[in-house]
Amino acid sequence: MTRNTATSYLLPVDDTALAVTDTGGSGTPVIYLNGSYADTKHWRHVIAELGPEFRHITFDERARGKSKKSADYSFEACLRDIDAVLEATGVRRAIIVGWSYGALLAVHWADRNPDRVIGVVSVDGAMPYGLTGEEGREQIRKLFRRMRFLMPVARPLGLAARMSADQHAEINIEANELHAALAPLLERASHPVRYVLATGSNLGGSEEVMAAVRASLDPVLEHNPRIVVSARVPSNHSHLLRKDFRAVAEAVRASAAADDQQVKTVG
Repeated sequence: MTRNTATSYLLPVDDTALAVTDTGGSGTPVIYLNGSYADTKHWRHVIAELGPEFRHITFDERARGKSKKSADYSFEACLRDIDAVLEATGVRRAIIVGWSYGALLAVHWADRNPDRVIGVVSVDGAMPYGLTGEEGREQIRKLFRRMRFLMPVARPLGLAARMSADQHAEINIEANELHAALAPLLERASHPVRYVLATGSNLGGSEEVMAAVRASLDPVLEHNPRIVVSARVPSNHSHLLRKDFRAVAEAVRASAAADDQQVKTVG
């Protein structure tokens, strides 16, 4: 098989420009959605594992990685960015793979565009649990204010965006409220959603809290057979894409194989 040749470019969207990379080729398209403050390099092991049988599309969100800043970092803006990237690449249907915040984006975008989704792979994200109310909002704001001096160090590692601590916090607050209201969306999903779940603690979440977050998915699994846990892996949330990338790749392969089987059955 001929190896795909990747192209990278800046895609103008609204008041910003997104750094997009597309490997091209005729394989099943996969679009990767990053964590809240991450960039595309976190996907490199998954992409290498899957290889040229797939068409890999990655992009940095606003003020992350090589993308430009914006006046709008809202969840809706992030959803518009997915639309823009898929339009620019000419992709009609794709496997949507998201990690953390990217998983939340993936299930929301799929809910709005069910006819364009081959399958969703949620990497330790998109679970119906979140801090809500003013007390929860203030807890998040305090956390990011304490972390503000670490952000310049975290940015080169893909762990922070080119935003203020308050902007980081507002993204997190919005995401928590969307997570808390997620159960009905997952229960009505008409497309396959495969979860790869980590174990242990997370930055800002103890082992006990993260166990409760992941357990919040259990009722949804009982109600909707299209939603399954593809794998539970030993690494934690932050290290999953580096240490257990094969489990993510396997979930992508399973999504593509299920779609192929459905096409053959219908045909």
